[in-house]
Amino acid sequence: QVRLVESGGGLVEAGGSLRLSCAASGRTYSRDAMAWFRQAPGKEREFVAAIRWSVDSPIYADSVKDRFTVSADSAKKLVFLQMNSLKPEDTAVYRCATELTPVSVSTYARRYNYWGQGTQVTVSS
Repeated sequence: QVRLVESGGGLVEAGGSLRLSCAASGRTYSRDAMAWFRQAPGKEREFVAAIRWSVDSPIYADSVKDRFTVSADSAKKLVFLQMNSLKPEDTAVYRCATELTPVSVSTYARRYNYWGQGTQVTVSS
């Protein structure tokens, strides 16, 4: 069993930055994948970024590449999403998720076993 709790969301003007955190508790292994997804009102859930605790390079959605950075602190069981140059279209509920020891890191939500409740990010124009 894994519990995920997100924090760090809020209201920011376009061009600003936010840093989201995801705290994991329970059973975790170094090869678990940790991902961020987002869902805006009336839209489908969208992959944002993913990383393993201690191996592999992170992967990003094209829409956030070069603006967002995902990182992980395996000792503290924290995953971060640094979001820069935010745009109004980044407005969504951001959720952290984990897939237990996958062969490869996935962008598909259905592969992920545990989810946090989410944190709201609102970017004003």
